[in-house]
Amino acid sequence: MSALSNAAAQVIAQAGETGAVDPAAAKATAGAGSAGFAYGLAAIGPGIGIGYLVGQAVQAMARQPESAGQVQTTMFLGIAFTEALALIGFVVFILLKFV
Repeated sequence: MSALSNAAAQVIAQAGETGAVDPAAAKATAGAGSAGFAYGLAAIGPGIGIGYLVGQAVQAMARQPESAGQVQTTMFLGIAFTEALALIGFVVFILLKFV
């Protein structure tokens, strides 16, 4: 967040000095804001998915304690695949911010 606020402060300072906004600085500020927004959206889905997955796994283990090992293994695989979506969102965040 500090990078975004620093970029915004720089654009505001330049606008106050010259009376116009530098297009490169405005592009950097917009890129930082959109990159943060994109990663925020990308993290919501996996967060909800992992929470739901763990909750259902705990419920399944409570109902069938003898199958807890198989449910736990399946749960960890599901968490790994769901977390991969958040990592893809982070890569998109980095690409939007620095490219």
